[in-house]
Amino acid sequence: MADNDAQHEHTFDSADAGASATFPMQCSALRKNGFVVIKNRPCKIVDMSTSKTGKHGHAKVHLVAIDIFTGKKLEELCPSTHNMDVPNVTRKEYQLLDVSDDGFLSLMADDGETKDDVKVPDGEVGEKIEKLFTTEEKDTNVIVLTAMGEQAAIEAKEAPRG
Repeated sequence: MADNDAQHEHTFDSADAGASATFPMQCSALRKNGFVVIKNRPCKIVDMSTSKTGKHGHAKVHLVAIDIFTGKKLEELCPSTHNMDVPNVTRKEYQLLDVSDDGFLSLMADDGETKDDVKVPDGEVGEKIEKLFTTEEKDTNVIVLTAMGEQAAIEAKEAPRG
């Protein structure tokens, strides 16, 4: 009997508060400027159209979306009655404390929690962070987008003086 119990013991490890990275939503319920997962990438929908098909066919939804982290354009054709995954996207503003030599941002949330694992993004946002923080030495806030285990700084702005 004792041997039998050992095989029924399970350990469940959870990395977060149980929130899933994605949730299902019917294709016809998706909206422009909303989010969707295409080819396992979190994307923002920039264009969508519905086409009616033949006598017994289903209406299809044509989605055009931009990957929120890489900026790549992705397309998907999906029957309007089918479900697609929608990423849980969080947007949080942090105060920029420092930029490390290896290109990581040192950030602090409103509750005082620090975050050091966000890289300075390439392109316009990275240049804006560089200009505001390093060149003009202004108090800078950085907005970080998180979805499906990835994160990126998507915007920087001068912190309001309180």
